[in-house]
Amino acid sequence: MHRSAGTLVKPFPQLFLSLHVCPQIMNAALIPVYNADGSLYAWASSQRFARLQAAGLVARVVRKRNGQITRATLFLRPGEPKPMSARSVMGTTYSFKESLDHGPAWELKHLDGSREGKDYAPPEMRGVFLQVIADCGGA
Repeated sequence: MHRSAGTLVKPFPQLFLSLHVCPQIMNAALIPVYNADGSLYAWASSQRFARLQAAGLVARVVRKRNGQITRATLFLRPGEPKPMSARSVMGTTYSFKESLDHGPAWELKHLDGSREGKDYAPPEMRGVFLQVIADCGGA
């Protein structure tokens, strides 16, 4: 039985002619290049990566023990926002490490800024705090 090009067996014969030929880029190891904020910028061939380095755009290169490049980070470019720090994502800290005689311990941060006593909120806030506790059914 003779089948013509374009049947269900080979719906796009022109695509099957070039499948056995691998592009040269597939054989080369691609290097992930990241922006200063940590987002992926591009996958670069060794030639493209060399051009980025020659242009002075690469801030940091991470290599394996054998010298192979695993990833690179670019410098912050003009007009780009500064990367967010981990501290800004985490938010406000309400505890701190305190050195005691028996060793380090965690202490809650006082809202009035002092470190003395066990009242963690200023006296003018105590009534509001007790009202919240009463409204919740805790008192």
